[in-house]
Amino acid sequence: MSRLFGDIHRALQMAFDTRALADKIEAIALKPEIDDVGKAFIESRDMFFLTTIDHGGRPTVSYKGGVPGFVKVLDPNTLMFPSYDGNGMYLSMGNISGNPEIGMLFIDFEKPFRLRAQGRAELIVGGSEVAGFKDAEMAVKVTIHETWMNCPRYIHRYKKLETSRYAPDAEKETPFCEWKRIDDLQDVLRSSERSKVEALGTTTVDDWMGKVMTGDKGA
Repeated sequence: MSRLFGDIHRALQMAFDTRALADKIEAIALKPEIDDVGKAFIESRDMFFLTTIDHGGRPTVSYKGGVPGFVKVLDPNTLMFPSYDGNGMYLSMGNISGNPEIGMLFIDFEKPFRLRAQGRAELIVGGSEVAGFKDAEMAVKVTIHETWMNCPRYIHRYKKLETSRYAPDAEKETPFCEWKRIDDLQDVLRSSERSKVEALGTTTVDDWMGKVMTGDKGA
């Protein structure tokens, strides 16, 4: 019995004569837990891609970034990552609260190397587990179903230039989000955010977008 493949996959594997290959790869690469190699790789990453399913059954993918170690492997079957302040829509976290099945893709673009993980997520909204992540609003604990490594084929090699200044780091103060200083947003910010803008001053959407489009580090 395959852990990965259903009838929809088998139909294509049969059509393209790859069923034996697919079964062999699953037998070699698929693991029902995080092994030592996977743990070291996951905890070395400063970003990953998260897939969730929304209330309409639609998939969505989100980039999650931090400093290396922001995803913690608690044991071979469990990992945890923080949810930082975002745009206030809570798409990924809301999706998890409605459908806990998620996918995660970890990539090293320099080697290149990648690892995929499937699991069942639990949203944690307070307590010591959230407090263990600097500046986290919530935390996500994931019970792992499967992990597997993919070959580096088709992964373009990229070299990292620098860490985002917004990535929470225990050794540094996290700067206030620049786009929340946009003047047209002041009436919808939380009171704690408005007080910070009062100290920093406002900006315009055109000025902020100008920084984004030119790659200005102040964006």
